[in-house]
Amino acid sequence: MKVRGKVIIVTGAGGGIGGALVAHLLQRGAKVAAVDLREDSLQKLKSTVDANASLSLHAINISDRAAVEALPIGVQQAHGQIDGLINCAGIVQPFVRVADLDFDTIERVMNVNFYGTLYMVKAFLPELLKRPEAHIVNVSSMGGFLPVPGQSVYGASKAAVKLLSEGLYAELLPTNVGVTTVFPGATKTDITKNSGVDVSALADKAKDFPMLAAEDAAKLIVDAMEHSKAQLFTGNDSKLMNRLYRLNPVYATKLITKQMKSLLQ
Repeated sequence: MKVRGKVIIVTGAGGGIGGALVAHLLQRGAKVAAVDLREDSLQKLKSTVDANASLSLHAINISDRAAVEALPIGVQQAHGQIDGLINCAGIVQPFVRVADLDFDTIERVMNVNFYGTLYMVKAFLPELLKRPEAHIVNVSSMGGFLPVPGQSVYGASKAAVKLLSEGLYAELLPTNVGVTTVFPGATKTDITKNSGVDVSALADKAKDFPMLAAEDAAKLIVDAMEHSKAQLFTGNDSKLMNRLYRLNPVYATKLITKQMKSLLQ
């Protein structure tokens, strides 16, 4: 589905990959409904794009089902139609083992990453099915197919997004709605800060890993959307670990565990 002239909803639009997606979609001639929890982030986003761009701002909590169910009306009032949905919003957990992770944090991660994605899909799918062509992009994670110690619940939430998306792909094959599942590797974003996670222990570790720019990830995602790709692995780390995990999951798990060991001590 070519995005020019289409109306695309983007969650997590206040920054990171989501903000880059909004900018890239607008550059390609799409109309965008930007969704984020923080109104100030949306206003900052608006200040960075062309004043004549067709952009609407929607500050809601995607883990609030009632708020999400009311969102299609607001998007239709702003743009008249709905052609695409990119679920990019997500948070990580503190870098601790499951045994040390409190239930409030566990529920918050699951509510935002999985239920937020599910609520958005359920709210917008009826409208997408009415369009001549439409597309859903759900952003999972490299942690959604590869166990990462210290991010087990985050990984579980993104694995749930993976299976939800792949199930949707299968269910929607006879329809006009395509589905793409995205598995980003390490990307330069503020996800840890926005998740309320202490990043001081990650500073030195991050230097060891080349990270993909959010703008590059956004371009790859929009390209995948336009070409109706079922899966997209962004970043060499995601591509490599996908191959390695398929070939030898035990070796891949031990390798990532060794890399993450210092963050869990």
